[in-house]
Amino acid sequence: MSDDATALEQTAEGDLPAAIVRRADGIFFAADAAAVSCLSAVSQIFLSSSYFTGLDYAVFSKMLYNVGPDLPDTLKNKPLLRFADSIEPFHAPRRALYKNVKIINGEAEYYFEPVFFEVPDMPPQPARLNFDEFVSDMWVKGIRFGIDAPAVRDVILSGRLARMIVARRLNATPGKDATIVEVSQDIHRSNAPKEKGDGRLDWQTFQNRFPQVKPHVKLLRKVPRAPGVRGYELSGLVLEPPVPKDIELTSVSGEGTLIETVKGVEYLVSAVEGFLSVDPGSKRLSIGPKIISREGVSARTTGNLQLTGEYEEFGDVQEQRVVEGGNITIHGDVFGNIVSRGGDIVLSKNLMGGTATNADGAIRVQGVASGAVLQTKRGEIALTRAESCIISGTRVVIGEASNCEIMAEEVVIKVAEGCAIAARKIEILHAGPRKQNEMLLYPLVPDTAKFDKKIAELQPKVQHAAREADKRKAEMDAITSQTEVRNYLTLATRVRKREVTLTPEQEPLFHKMAEAVGPSLRQVAKISLAMKAAQVQQEQAQEEVNQVIRQKKAIQRGSRCVVELLTGDVLVRTMSFVPGDPAPYDRPAKEVKAKVRTATPGMTLLHSGHIGPINWAPDVD
Repeated sequence: MSDDATALEQTAEGDLPAAIVRRADGIFFAADAAAVSCLSAVSQIFLSSSYFTGLDYAVFSKMLYNVGPDLPDTLKNKPLLRFADSIEPFHAPRRALYKNVKIINGEAEYYFEPVFFEVPDMPPQPARLNFDEFVSDMWVKGIRFGIDAPAVRDVILSGRLARMIVARRLNATPGKDATIVEVSQDIHRSNAPKEKGDGRLDWQTFQNRFPQVKPHVKLLRKVPRAPGVRGYELSGLVLEPPVPKDIELTSVSGEGTLIETVKGVEYLVSAVEGFLSVDPGSKRLSIGPKIISREGVSARTTGNLQLTGEYEEFGDVQEQRVVEGGNITIHGDVFGNIVSRGGDIVLSKNLMGGTATNADGAIRVQGVASGAVLQTKRGEIALTRAESCIISGTRVVIGEASNCEIMAEEVVIKVAEGCAIAARKIEILHAGPRKQNEMLLYPLVPDTAKFDKKIAELQPKVQHAAREADKRKAEMDAITSQTEVRNYLTLATRVRKREVTLTPEQEPLFHKMAEAVGPSLRQVAKISLAMKAAQVQQEQAQEEVNQVIRQKKAIQRGSRCVVELLTGDVLVRTMSFVPGDPAPYDRPAKEVKAKVRTATPGMTLLHSGHIGPINWAPDVD
């Protein structure tokens, strides 16, 4: 039988609590005893005026409160845990040696000084304190936890005077709240300068300001909350730590993400490919085709941007910054340059001194555009108010425009002052000069030279076919005017119409006439076919000419200039353009400004003065 098994059988007197075992080699806790049972057993011993000698206070505290260092390996996995040598009575004369303890703010203060036995009829006899007795006495006085065993042993052994803290409360250790941590490098921005194709660095552009992720990528991981550690008052009363806060991945899961559990660990995973965005209010992470930024565009935040997807910015775009992409929406003021490859450019506030250019789409400014350039090759430009701007596009719609240069296919303005405008169709409610700037209107009139040239090229073909038809007709007339042929044709016509009925004697004569003129008739038939072919060629060539004439008139009808009310002198001149690709307004901003501010030879003056209204359209009928 093993020593441990023997120890289990060697119980002491039956009055000991079940959690404590007394053997010849010491006092033991039953390893399987609950802490509350051990506490009850220890309290029973101390309150019965006994104490433990040779007390191992570290094992004692570990079993009662699970506080302190782990048990030595020699004690682990044992059925009994030795913590003292024996149990001895704590006699009253000895107990009287120990003073009261002072408790302040969770600390027990004790004054160590020389002690003496009081013996009747004899002088006081010197005595010494004992650590094991001290522990028992403190327990009875309510100090049941946190004795600083090394310090107390030292001061008792030295016998010196000392006022010291002999025990301290153990505050509860807070646990850790649940957290969410990043697990993918794909969601990190890189603000390093972008490398160009030639190996040089572009110091105006960041390497990866707006991360893009693939589907099924782990983005975030939940770290579960960790419970805190109990504390204890000096009385042994338990101090529970606050319950750590929990957090769920659902609180940060937005559109385009999903939650997966892998080996008991929760992850936020990308469900689609797209750009990451975080809502500042809800803190939800979303993935979609649109880039959403709230920091503005500047040298500090983003640098220049070259984007592959849609972009929505809630901050400002600073001067000299470039935002290039498609379907761009800016909610702040724009002082820099917006370049779109397609889709719409929407500026919710103002465009001040910057540019907005779109290769294929609309430009809309809901605030004021001032000192700016707005150009689109195909699309509408809509402005509430424009001041000193250069504007070109398919269609331009403005509420109020002053000192602007505008060139477009169609221009619609409520109030225009001091502007120079060239367009196929111009519609203005109020127009007039502004300070030193004239109000100039240029209806774009197509240069029809290519149509005239085409007509001139087709006319010889028409004339040649007409001459050929006339020639064939003359040949036919020459043959059919012969007496024999004419007589036969006249008689044959009357016979066919049943105006004349041939007798049996006349029929042979009629057939003989037909045989005589047969060669001439066959020649007439051949010439007739040639004449009809020439006439068809003439009609086809004439239709080609007519088609070009219709095209010419149609394009001429596209020009119009209407001003309902003149508030001052307005000058209207025609401006010619060559139809085709590129469009007349598709030119650099400087050329647009020079084109509409400079009169050139060949312009026709349509109106000059302050008396209106103006309603001009070309007369092409």
